[in-house]
Amino acid sequence: MTTPTKLFGIPESFSEHGGQVDLMIDVVHYFMFALFIGWTIFFFICLFKFRKSNNKKASYHGVTNHVSTHLEIGVVIIEAVLLLGLALPLWKERTDKFDEVQAQDPVRARVIGYQFAWNYHYPGADGKFGRIDRRLVANVGDPCIDPNDPNGWDDYTSSVLKLPVDRPAILSITSTDVIHNYSIVPMRIQQDAMPGKDIPMWFKPIKKMETFVVCGQLCGEGHANMSGVMEVISQSKFDKWAEGQSKESLEKSKAAQKTVASL
Repeated sequence: MTTPTKLFGIPESFSEHGGQVDLMIDVVHYFMFALFIGWTIFFFICLFKFRKSNNKKASYHGVTNHVSTHLEIGVVIIEAVLLLGLALPLWKERTDKFDEVQAQDPVRARVIGYQFAWNYHYPGADGKFGRIDRRLVANVGDPCIDPNDPNGWDDYTSSVLKLPVDRPAILSITSTDVIHNYSIVPMRIQQDAMPGKDIPMWFKPIKKMETFVVCGQLCGEGHANMSGVMEVISQSKFDKWAEGQSKESLEKSKAAQKTVASL
């Protein structure tokens, strides 16, 4: 069946909650289509019924029935159903279930936006992010990890977002310059990236894939080219990749600490 989400070329949903978003988009578009047809028919009826040749003398009494009032009440009821039956329950699920997501051993990463790309900061094998000190920012996209915090020695960064399939992910979105918007259309999720703040967003990929992530907020002359890559891979491949990245970062951090100690 061709639905509005498919008709208008919206990419297939690859997240657990994406079906609810698509349903709401479809229902809203069906409602808009019904309103368009109804008002178009009404427009042509008015053109025919109230044409000059059929109404030599103007009427100053106006509408004498309440059909339009009933129609308006019907529209309000349908809009209330959309709001109370679809939008609010989805919003409630996306906000109130954060504690449940945290208890499901999610993958965590920080997403750092800057003009005009994305950088990703992972916590390393110990599962703990190093202390973040934003005063240490040396360049755009800098994760600002305190080099003196041992929890951050195995942290690593990547220019590509890698996540395992069928496992919840919590991304903390931030920026080092201006306001951006981190948008993953196939996951039906997006979040503003605010300088100086880490704002969480969460979802669960349900299929392996590779896609683009984009900036959904006008952020400068290079905004249109501000895209990145996201890969959803198997848990085993993700574990192997993360282990290698963490080990390499830990070795570099220890070497740097030895260098500093010898000075």
